[in-house]
Amino acid sequence: MQACDSAYPTGAYAHSAGLEGLVQAGVVRDAATLESFLHGQFLPQLARCELPLAAAAWEAAGGTGGMVGAAEVPGGGPDWGRLRELCLLGRALRGTRELRAASEAVGRQRLEMASLLHGGLASEFQARAREGGWPVPSCVAAGVEGRLLGAPREAVLQALLYAAVSGLVAAAMKLLRLGQNAVQRLVAGGLANCNELLDTACSLTDAELGSFNPWWDIASSRHERADFRLFIS
Repeated sequence: MQACDSAYPTGAYAHSAGLEGLVQAGVVRDAATLESFLHGQFLPQLARCELPLAAAAWEAAGGTGGMVGAAEVPGGGPDWGRLRELCLLGRALRGTRELRAASEAVGRQRLEMASLLHGGLASEFQARAREGGWPVPSCVAAGVEGRLLGAPREAVLQALLYAAVSGLVAAAMKLLRLGQNAVQRLVAGGLANCNELLDTACSLTDAELGSFNPWWDIASSRHERADFRLFIS
């Protein structure tokens, strides 16, 4: 619960997950278009990118290979080779420089905080990432942190889903004319198909990961050079 709180210092509040670029482009302009974006683009991408990577990281941090059925590491320790692979894959699945940088900034801050508070697996992961020059996507860091805290995989994914949806609508409140009732309705609607999204995420192989959304990527690229910005991404 502490790791999922909005006060937990990951820096996620400074990022809009590309939403600001879409608002500037006029694609998302009110509650209706935000809801369409949430269900048609944002949640499907979570189910095909961030959530399956977090699930695989949770598995690998406990010594199993994750989505492609790799054998358990002898001795039951973390599968560091698999975790490195997931870090690289998480970077590759981000379509623009700004979104990659945002994910890795949040991921490294999450890992830093987990290392400070709990040490152990988080500290070792942090040291290996620094030594090897690994990127640390936020979803991979969340999976490792969840394993360290002893949280079940499903709880980790549910927390990640909730944080993503609530973070998106919190950013939208600063960018659009939305009231509290509209925001809570959007959150409830976004979480309504939680089980289906998690089932999809946990069923995918590495080869099935990814999404294709060029207008979202274009909006993100334009945002990087925008004349004004409320969010880093």
